[in-house]
Amino acid sequence: MEKNRYNTPLSGRYPSQEMNYIWSDDSKYSTWRKLWVALAQTEKELGIDITEEQINQMKEHIFDIDYDVVAKRESECRHDVMAHVYEFGMKCPLAKPIIHLGATSCYVTDNTDVILMFEALKLIKQKLVVVINNLKNFAEKYKGTTCLGYTHFQPAQLTTVGKRATLWLQDLIEDLEELEFVQSHMKLLGCKGTTGTQESFMKLFKDEEKVKQIDSKIAEKMGFDKVFAVSGQTYTRKLDSRVLNILSGIAQSASKFANDMRLLQHEKELEEPFETGQIGSSAMAYKRNPMRSERINSLARHVIALSMDPNMTASTQWLERTLDDSANKRICIPEAFLAVDSILILYANITNGIVVYENVIKTNMMQELPFMGTEEILMNAVLKGGDRQELHEKIRIYSMEAGKEVKEFGKPNDLVDRIAKDSAFGMTKAEILSALNPDNLCGRAQNQVTDFIQTIVNPILEKHKNDLKIEMGNVNV
Repeated sequence: MEKNRYNTPLSGRYPSQEMNYIWSDDSKYSTWRKLWVALAQTEKELGIDITEEQINQMKEHIFDIDYDVVAKRESECRHDVMAHVYEFGMKCPLAKPIIHLGATSCYVTDNTDVILMFEALKLIKQKLVVVINNLKNFAEKYKGTTCLGYTHFQPAQLTTVGKRATLWLQDLIEDLEELEFVQSHMKLLGCKGTTGTQESFMKLFKDEEKVKQIDSKIAEKMGFDKVFAVSGQTYTRKLDSRVLNILSGIAQSASKFANDMRLLQHEKELEEPFETGQIGSSAMAYKRNPMRSERINSLARHVIALSMDPNMTASTQWLERTLDDSANKRICIPEAFLAVDSILILYANITNGIVVYENVIKTNMMQELPFMGTEEILMNAVLKGGDRQELHEKIRIYSMEAGKEVKEFGKPNDLVDRIAKDSAFGMTKAEILSALNPDNLCGRAQNQVTDFIQTIVNPILEKHKNDLKIEMGNVNV
């Protein structure tokens, strides 16, 4: 990287090489050339006088791009596509007369954008599946580890560590389903000309039946089976909006997980992986900050904000074509993909090595357990002949008094002792503690994990088992 100019962290610091390549100049402009080859092949098949020698010469120079020549030509003509047509023509003198024949700039720019988004979604999907698998393994391992549940970040009924992980899993599965749906409906623009009427091809072929075949033939050559049936000069910018909404959804899910991790690391119940030589703070050597989760939150915020760009662009396009989308698209679409790629690398890294402090979980739970189990105590006392309303009021008063001891004086929770001393309950301390067995106070949590994994998660992972082979890359700590 050049050190005397701005370099975005979204190319050099966070994302994978694979995602970087998809949005690189080499990837973009070689795709332009592949599209020019597909156009020439299609025109030849439909009767235009184009030779195999011309097409073969184009194929030989798909990846042979002289960026200096392109830059010099663009500075003269102020048109990026025509600068590349010029440079490609210099490399392919035989094909020069027929390169870009009948097309407008959006033939290469728009079709390339769809192709790159499609490829980038494939990479995102693979990484999403890896994270889902990590979380599945974590949920399965800790499905029976009882812990405090929280509502409003206040202690609530018990749950299990594994059951909480299924909530993170559920969000990602929703994202995966949405991604697959949108990706399966992605379409190429095809080649429809300056206002989408294919007028230039009607003049070229003078045969509407041939012109009607152009889009599908190009799409097939580029690996697609769908083309927008109608368009202006560009494909509808609703597609960009749909795609970035998916990325925003993944960012939202990851950010929710990262927030939960930060809260639980504060409680010392869960912790991110921490490298042997990792420094938590430049000032406080003892610290183990949840920096990966914080980075997820930070990047997710950027993606969610970026997702508004194509929404606004789609809503402000003029008639058959306007150019106020171009600069915006160049920035927000690649950056959103690079950021989500970075998020999923972090998410996979964390979920592959979450540290669980079961003794702390138990200590925190036992401190609040008497409150969590008051309904259980009440039911047992009533079965021994107590008056439900009278006992309910006593428990309310004792709970307030015990809570005051904990919060105002820092003393242990003595609710069990208070109840055991009251003969109205008819229960010994041992009987009360027996009623407060945590394993009996978290409902179907453990079985919910098992059912969810067996019926929902495992079929998804079986369907995408080849995606689990992807290398996720290292996290820059």
